[in-house]
Order: sequence, then structure tokens, then C-alpha cells
Amino acid sequence: MLLRHTPTEIKERSALSINPAKTCQPIGAMYAALGVKGCLPHSHGSQGCCAYHRSTLTRHYKEPVMAATSSFTEGSSVFGGQSNLVQAIDNIFTIYNPEVIAVHTTCLSETIGDDLTQITRKAHEEGKVPAGKHIIYASTPSYVGSHVTGFANMVKGMVNCLSEKTEVKNGKMNIIPGYVEPSDMEEIKRIASEMGISTIMFPDTSNVLNGPQTGRYHMFPRGGVSVEDLKSTGDSMATIALGKTASSAAALALETKCGVKCDILDLPIGLHGTDRYVDALRKMACVSVPDSINRDRGQLVDVITDMHQYFYGKKVAIAGDPDQLIALTEFLVSIDMYPVHVVTGTPGKQFEKTILDLTKHLPVKVNVKSHSDLFMLHQWIKNEPVDLLIANTYGKYIARDEDIPFIRYGFPILDRVGHSYFPTVGYKGGLRLVEKILDAILERKDRDAPEENFELVM
Repeated sequence: MLLRHTPTEIKERSALSINPAKTCQPIGAMYAALGVKGCLPHSHGSQGCCAYHRSTLTRHYKEPVMAATSSFTEGSSVFGGQSNLVQAIDNIFTIYNPEVIAVHTTCLSETIGDDLTQITRKAHEEGKVPAGKHIIYASTPSYVGSHVTGFANMVKGMVNCLSEKTEVKNGKMNIIPGYVEPSDMEEIKRIASEMGISTIMFPDTSNVLNGPQTGRYHMFPRGGVSVEDLKSTGDSMATIALGKTASSAAALALETKCGVKCDILDLPIGLHGTDRYVDALRKMACVSVPDSINRDRGQLVDVITDMHQYFYGKKVAIAGDPDQLIALTEFLVSIDMYPVHVVTGTPGKQFEKTILDLTKHLPVKVNVKSHSDLFMLHQWIKNEPVDLLIANTYGKYIARDEDIPFIRYGFPILDRVGHSYFPTVGYKGGLRLVEKILDAILERKDRDAPEENFELVM
């Protein structure tokens, strides 16, 4: 067992991270950029950084991820990467002809002080950006934040670089979906569509990283939010931002720049989170909730009610992104499960307070820590065992070592498929989560049952 020697004695660590519960900012920025139609992400740094970011996304989504790099050499590492980036912009538009280049920085380009605002202005002045083409950019050093903050910075960059206000309203609702799967983005859009609301979702990776196999390769998939729609976000009726860490920066930037009012909600995971999303749509668009949405909700309530005895009192350890963990904790508490250990690798003091507020009435002690790692989670589990572990693929080592039922959830999931195609947000996504939780608990119940208690109907 790889983690057999993890100690139970917990000592304070401030300068050492073991098995981080996060990845780096540029990966989130690259994921966000892929949600823009005709966009080629560009990593301003070394080839190695770009290769890592691409491979992580490819292994999670099982799809090819195209991206360019400034290909820093020893010289550019010392004297700056301006000439590399300007040349790269010229080459990319000449050879690949994207609609947009989305540039994000890396540790190296940030450390030497490259100024993307100045460099992109120089590219425009030198005629390297063809008419009708665009560059968006974001600062995303890997030594601060996480892939979630990188996503947030790039989405804010879309607003800063492209959103416009023309005083002619488009009658649409902006939705910033947060760092969720392409399948989740589809479900968030579907709920709005069922309510008769026209939306602009940005970014939108549905049909980009979960598209069908047609036998033909498209370097720029048909999915994604168009540049025209991104420009039009400044004329929308309002913005709903889902997930404070991933989406609030862009929503607030759009409100400041174009005066589009925003409502910042938690991710619509589970019953109450989805209720708030549907209610926000209803109020902002002044529409009624259709029977089809009420039916979806009723089905989720029915399954929770029918199977409540298997959820009640079960202790759960969860690790992942802060926005997902906050919504997931609320959902688990609502079905009477006890999330006793909660860890995210993303920094942020508000996260710990929010989790403690959500769990303050539970009859058990809750451990919660932001900017932490899976090593800490493992130590907590050794001291207080749990009935279920929910985490990304890296959690499988803890689950195997401690013999705990395990559900893969979050980013990255490297050894399973389905997360790109089946949502876990909305009422239908809540049904899938309940199914996964029940499967894990009942599988263990079957496995551990003595012969005389092994039942056909449970």
C-alpha cells in the first residue's frame, strides 16, 4: 500500500504540501479558454508547462486539447518573453486562423515580469492581429491560487477584453457556470431553456470536450460561446454567477464595466442549491417554473425519501474545489449524512467559515481546512474513520489503504469516464449523485454482510 506509513499524529505544516488537493492556475485558464468558440489557448512560458496543462485536461476529458506555447528558451527566461509572444501571435493567426487567442501566463513569465497588456498592445500596433480577430489574456502564476482561480481569472479576462455595452438590450441572461463539467454546463443551460429563457453562457465547454465522434477532426469544435455573444454580455438583462470562487470575479467585473446586475449563487448541486438557481432565473426573467422542472424536483425528493435510511448518520470525507465542496456539503447535510472531514487545496478563509456554518448543528466534530492537502485528509480519516470518501482520482489511494467506499468527483478524474457526459448539477444531477452514493454504500453493505443477513431486497 502506497500510503501505509501515513502517521496519525498531526503536526502543523506551513511550508510543505503532500498530495495537493488542487492543480495549477494555467490549467483552469486553459479550460476556460476552450469554452470560447474558435479559440486557441496559449501558454506564455516553457513548452513543458504547456505540455503538462494539455495532458492533464486530455487525460480528464479523454479528448484532444489544442494549445500553443511561447516556447521560452534560456534567453527569454532571462530577458523576457515579449518577442516570443509577439512572434507566436503572428504565427498562430497565420497558420491556424483562430477567432481568438487566449493567453495565460505561467510561473516563469510572471517571475520575470512580462506585462501581457503591454505585449498584446504591441502586437496590435505591429499589425500581428488581423482585423476581426481578438486576443484575451489573464495573469495565472502557478505559485498562487489553484486551477479554480485560474479559471476565474480567464473568465474575468473575457469580460475585460470583449464585453461591450451598446444601450440596445439583447433580452438574454448571462450565466457563468463555474468550474464544472461540460455535462453540467449543458444541464444548467437546459434548465434555463425549459423556463423559456435565452442565455449566454460563458465559458461553455459543452460540445467542445464532450462532443460526438463523427469521424472528422475539427481543430476548433463547434461548441463554445461565440465572440459576438461575449461582446453582447454587456447588453444582457442580468448575470447569474454560479460558484463564488470561480465566477464572482467576472460577474462583478461585468457589473462594473457595463452595469449588468449580477446574482452570485452557490453551484446548483443538490436540492436546495438547485432551488435557488431556479428561483433566481424565475425572479430575474419574470417567468414561471414549468411542470417539467417541478417533475424533475419531485423525482429527486422521492428517491431521497425512499432511501433515506441508508444515508442517515453516515460519515463522509470530501476533498476538491471550494465551490463544489460548499454545495456538496449542503446537499449531504440535507440528506442527513455527516461530512466530517472537508479539504480543499484552493486558498480562501471564507471557505472554512462557510463549511462550519453549514455543519454547525451536526452532532459530530467537523474538520475543515482550505489550502490543505490529501495527506491531511488521510490523517484525519485515520483518527476518525468515515463510511464514504468523495474526491478526485487521487483519493483512490486513501480509499484503498483505509478500505473505504469511494466516489470519484471533481477534477481531475483520470481513471474513469462518464463525468463529461452525465451531469451532477440540477435536479437530474442530484439524482445521479444520490445513485452513486447509494451504490457505494449498498455495495459495501453487500460485501460485508454475513451469510445469514445477505438479502436480495435491501
